[in-house]
Amino acid sequence: MSAGPGAWGELLEVALGFKMSAGPGAGGAAGAGEEDEADSGTKPAPKPAPKPEPKAEPEPAPEVEMDDAQKEKAQRKAEAIKEKEAGNAAYKSRNFDEAISHYNRAWELFDEDISFMTNRAAVYFEMGQFDRCMEDCDRAVERGREVRADYKLVAKAMQRKGSALAKLDRLDEAVQVFNKSLTEHRNADTLKKLNDTEKIIKERKEQAYINMDLCNQERDKGNEAFKGQRYPDAVKHYIEALRRGPPSVNPEAHKLHSNLAACYTKLGAYPEGVKAADKCIDLAPTFAKGYSRKGALQFLMKEHDKAMITYKQGLEHDPENQELKEGVENCIRAISRFASGAVSEEEIKERQARSLQDPEVQGILKDPLMQTILHDLQENPRASQHHLKQPEVMAKLNKLVAAGIVQMK
Repeated sequence: MSAGPGAWGELLEVALGFKMSAGPGAGGAAGAGEEDEADSGTKPAPKPAPKPEPKAEPEPAPEVEMDDAQKEKAQRKAEAIKEKEAGNAAYKSRNFDEAISHYNRAWELFDEDISFMTNRAAVYFEMGQFDRCMEDCDRAVERGREVRADYKLVAKAMQRKGSALAKLDRLDEAVQVFNKSLTEHRNADTLKKLNDTEKIIKERKEQAYINMDLCNQERDKGNEAFKGQRYPDAVKHYIEALRRGPPSVNPEAHKLHSNLAACYTKLGAYPEGVKAADKCIDLAPTFAKGYSRKGALQFLMKEHDKAMITYKQGLEHDPENQELKEGVENCIRAISRFASGAVSEEEIKERQARSLQDPEVQGILKDPLMQTILHDLQENPRASQHHLKQPEVMAKLNKLVAAGIVQMK
């Protein structure tokens, strides 16, 4: 059984929790003295908007009567602020003794504003009196806790103490204080000071670790492990050799990266090997072995087009290098096999799936012009020959052929 319109309205009112008003023509006749708008053809004249009632004036806050002690405290605070302003002006003019005198007077007048103390600490910092600076910072933090000062002011006092500790070369202590300051208030300036201090500590530890004699010993151990086919051990020794003799002090560091690339090749860790070879090339761009290591790794990853580019880059520095020449020939043969379809369907699919992850290949396939050219090559090869005369188009087509996306029949 279905409910009528009125019943549905009641149901909706109950369900939605509000009263539904009847629209024109709904819910029966219009009310007494009213005419249905839909039947009259005219709209009733709009009622004039009611005049806004004048807003009542807010009652003034009652004046709080202060006793003599409160009046004296307020007066002292006002005088202290004036002393602080005078101290700030003297500080900017680098009249440090005068600035200290004003901050002293401000603190004597009103010791509940710890900015007087942190400002005096800033003066001592500029004067190179770091111990006195830190004493003021500690005093500001202690007093700030007592009077429940703004946490930003407390954090500022801690930051200033950390800067003083850093100037005294007490870097580990400075790091601890900067971290405490950040727990009070996370400030970008404090975070930068912390990062800079930690960086100095790290650099000093690295410098202290450098020892070329130990570097050479680790290199020799790595070479022995490689000959014994203990490649994980060789990796550990080569990495330790680089820590003991980084590129900043070791002109042969690029060879250690080349050795690492060889280890990763044996371990099948090809991406790590490419990174090591790249580092080798960065350190010694004319060192042919870096290119042959990288090219071999790319070839094993079946990135034949990239491997060929790497081998050719190496030949620019060492044109007669036989290893690089053979690498180029191997790449050409591999690319030709894929281009002619002389490989299994499984190899083609694997190659294509890997190539489609390459951002360069993705960009070529999304290019509207290349989409048109690829369509023409498939549907009307003769008509598309003029495209092949454009060097940029041929370079992109060769990339797709090398990627296994396009096959030349």
